Amino acid sequence: MATLKNICIFGAGALGGAVAGKIATALKNEATVSVVARGAHLAGIRKNGLRVWEAGADEPLVTHPAATDDASQLPKQDLVITGLKGHQLGGAAADIAKLMHDGTRVVMILNGIPWWYFHRDRDSRFAERQIEELDPNGDLWRLIGPERVIGCVAYQGAEVVSPGEIRLSNKGRFVLGEPSGEATADLQAISSLLTSAGLTITTSPRIRDDIWSKLMGNAAFNPISALTRALMTDIMADPALSETVAKVMNEVKSVGEALGTRFSVSIESRLEQSRHVGAVRTSMLQDLLGGKALEITPLVGMVVSLGKLSDVPTPTSETVLALVSQLDRENLKAG
Repeated sequence: MATLKNICIFGAGALGGAVAGKIATALKNEATVSVVARGAHLAGIRKNGLRVWEAGADEPLVTHPAATDDASQLPKQDLVITGLKGHQLGGAAADIAKLMHDGTRVVMILNGIPWWYFHRDRDSRFAERQIEELDPNGDLWRLIGPERVIGCVAYQGAEVVSPGEIRLSNKGRFVLGEPSGEATADLQAISSLLTSAGLTITTSPRIRDDIWSKLMGNAAFNPISALTRALMTDIMADPALSETVAKVMNEVKSVGEALGTRFSVSIESRLEQSRHVGAVRTSMLQDLLGGKALEITPLVGMVVSLGKLSDVPTPTSETVLALVSQLDRENLKAG
């Protein structure tokens, strides 16, 4: 990867838009930054610019990237960063592919298990296995290719508060890693670029460990918050709900370990950390209240599916999956 002159954020919603705004602000004389967005949010970006409020800031970062809902209008990109959720990616595979030249790398900011999970996986016995639930037609594997992907785990609270305007709730940090675990030149170049844009970046030789570590919280708090409409503080203050959280976390840990994952933090420590997160509205609850489809399969469905694949029982996750799936159906029907 010689240069990173053309950078596109595909799916510039809350998290993707925040990344786009910071990159465009910091690299305005060094790179051309564009965004693919849609609807009212796209209209807001075009009219007033992309506005990103960092945590505690008195005024927003305001940039005016090229903004479109048609990827074919943009030139080929050196780097594509996706801000789409896992259940949205398959339908966007062809459009993302339009942005790629031979050397394009794709950083996929995803919660939960990603579609490329088993590519060059050395810790389980399932290397190169494709996950049909995450890539039903194989479009992502075929059109983008797992070899182009750099995995990304994000710890950044972000919410679209009005069209084109995003508010961040914390400083945030991002973990990047090649599926192979190698410290490639591409990984180092992208990490350096994002660091120079003011993002807190670390690289990991075991990105799957980082994926499971975050999933431990997401698989529990996201669906439970959607089912109850409760904030993180309310969930942890309720003994029955916090016990359910602990059961899901134990199942996530068991499935992850069966696939070769190493967890560096105990469940007890994760629960204690969760008590101090604050009155956070999870992304799934935000989507529910916004009438959007919920990100169920990567966060909850995969715990159940990979549990079956590795012969690990997941009874609590199965119950949560059944309940939140029906909630999603009813919510979309009402919308």
